[in-house]
Amino acid sequence: MGDRNEPLQQIKARRDSALNALVKGVPYIGWLGIQFDRRGDELTATMPYDGKLIGNPRLPAIHGGVTAAFLEVAAIIELSWAGMWEDLESGRIAPDAAIPDSLPRLPKTIDFTVDYLRSGLPRDVYARARVVRSGRRYASVQVEAWQDNRARLIAQATGHFLMPQP
Repeated sequence: MGDRNEPLQQIKARRDSALNALVKGVPYIGWLGIQFDRRGDELTATMPYDGKLIGNPRLPAIHGGVTAAFLEVAAIIELSWAGMWEDLESGRIAPDAAIPDSLPRLPKTIDFTVDYLRSGLPRDVYARARVVRSGRRYASVQVEAWQDNRARLIAQATGHFLMPQP
C-alpha cells in the first residue's frame, strides 16, 4: 500500500499519473475523446459527445461501431487498471506516458459481444466495467453504457481477453 507516511495528495497524484499514462498510451482513446474519472480503484469512462461520433444523421444516433469501441476501451482500461493496482500501490511500478517501457502491456481481445439496447443519442455516454474473472492468461469483463440514466442502458457487452505475459 505504498509508504504509510506518504501524503494523500501524493498518493492521488501518483494514481492519476498512472491512469493518465495508461490512457495516453492508446491514441485511439484520445481520438474518441474518452476520459476516465477515478474514485479510488473505481473507474467511470466518459465519451463526450462530438459530431464525428454520429452514424445516422437522420436520427441522429451515435454509430454502433463507436459504441462498441467505447465499451471495449472501457473494458481494457478497467482490466489493466485492476491488474496494475497492487503494483502501483506498493510502489513497484510508476507508469509514465513519456517513458513507453514503463507502461504495462494491454490485454488482447479474444472476443467481444455487444448488446445494443437503445440508440445512443447525441450526448455524452458513460460506462463502467467489471472484471468477472482474471487469471494469469485469460480474463472476462462485463461493461455497461448509459447516457442520462444509468438504469436505462444504451448497450452492454461481455469481453474475453488474453492477458499479457511478463
